[in-house]
Amino acid sequence: MDLRKQRLNQITELREKGFEPYKYKFTKDYNSQQIKELFESRIKPEQLLENEIFNYAGRIMTIRKHGKSAFADLKDDFGRIQAYIRLDQVGEKSYDFFKKYIDTGDWIGIKCYPFKTKTGELTLLALELELLSKAVRPLPEKWHGLKDKEIRYRQRYVDMIANDDVIDTFRTRFLIIKYIRDFLNERGFLEVETPVLQTVMGGANARPFITHLNVYDIDMYLRIATELHLKRMVVGGMEKIYEIGKIFRNEGVSNKHNPEFTTIELYQAYADYNDIMNLTEELLCHVTNKIHGTSKIIYQGQELDFKPPFKRVKMCDFIKDNLGIDILESTDEELKNFLKEKGQAVEIEDRYHYIDKIWDLVEDKLIQPTFVIDYPIEISPLAKRKRDDPRLTERFELIINGKEIANAFSELNDPQDQFERFKNQMKLKELGDEEAQMMDLDFIRALEYGLPPTGGLGIGIDRFCMLLTDTPTIRDIIPFPIVKPMSFEDEEAMLEEDINEEQ
Repeated sequence: MDLRKQRLNQITELREKGFEPYKYKFTKDYNSQQIKELFESRIKPEQLLENEIFNYAGRIMTIRKHGKSAFADLKDDFGRIQAYIRLDQVGEKSYDFFKKYIDTGDWIGIKCYPFKTKTGELTLLALELELLSKAVRPLPEKWHGLKDKEIRYRQRYVDMIANDDVIDTFRTRFLIIKYIRDFLNERGFLEVETPVLQTVMGGANARPFITHLNVYDIDMYLRIATELHLKRMVVGGMEKIYEIGKIFRNEGVSNKHNPEFTTIELYQAYADYNDIMNLTEELLCHVTNKIHGTSKIIYQGQELDFKPPFKRVKMCDFIKDNLGIDILESTDEELKNFLKEKGQAVEIEDRYHYIDKIWDLVEDKLIQPTFVIDYPIEISPLAKRKRDDPRLTERFELIINGKEIANAFSELNDPQDQFERFKNQMKLKELGDEEAQMMDLDFIRALEYGLPPTGGLGIGIDRFCMLLTDTPTIRDIIPFPIVKPMSFEDEEAMLEEDINEEQ
């Protein structure tokens, strides 16, 4: 903390001299990537482009002083570039100011022109320099090697400063979302918004977060899905819509789960799940090509190919082929005994949970993008019955690398059938299933006004981003994942201890 006190003293000293260490504005002409694109190939070693003068700004990551000159590595959101500060160029007053008051972590702006050093490194020769923001805390040198990765999630801003690949990952994440939007907008879909606060939770089987609305003195739920409100909009006459937004499920934290996550849901009138499978293939392949320039990627050492068509397997057949049990023909007791033989416990003993648990035993066998189709009706309360087998539904999940990435249906548009499905969900709730869906009479009423044949799709944005950025945990793809609360003082002590152990 001595360095922090030293910097606070610097700030006091600067202000006593009439200098404001936190500026209001600076005009930046190019980012580091643009500078490299403009000048990397144009300049030879030891060549100066003295007529190409522009403004640049960034954070100082390192400083190397050499008497009357200094090199500094500056970082912006596109990368790093070297700056060269010389006394004979910026003047004695500015150079003395640089030496005395500017440290690593500070933001500076420079007026400069590009050149290349003898070794061929593109560098910016400063003609003028300005302190834009003084960093009070020094950058932790050992941030890369912290044993407790939780600290990196708690102080993501430092993680982004210290690790260039973190910003690269987030930039790719937001480009993925942009390309999804572009793809759908070009195909006539309209982006819409639905409520986050809801009086009835629905659209998925999940445990909700509960909050309270003071003005009406009622409990409300943070949405666990956008599905039911989006389908209401289709009832109202909007035929191709989508929403990208936050979903909240009061469940565990793991490498593939975060209680707050991002999905896209889309609905297309007059389509069924076959149409949505085709759309899903096209969408994911399009985005993968935009990010990587190819449909093939490497994820954690495994090659994955997003080129359509994706493989299709029937859920019941896949389970039978791999586990030897027919989940359609087996009785509840037989399913229960099978799970017991496999050492699998089920909290709520009913057919829904038996089948769901059995599927968990084989899901990780699917590595390449695969559509698992035709789910039993017991585990698909919002999907339309399969045309040639009413025991099944026209539903698919897209599994990639053993994880669910997307879920889709031919949407159930029969209000009486939907009412009975909701009643079955209520029975599960009575058995203690906190994730079972509620009876939503308003949604039934909406269906009674008529939902056209509709295909719907939900994609987990975070998991898709994990694949395209080769990220092993969902917490690395989310800028601020959920972490266990800790006091500020304890967090400071933990950080100090962890850094000292690395030294």
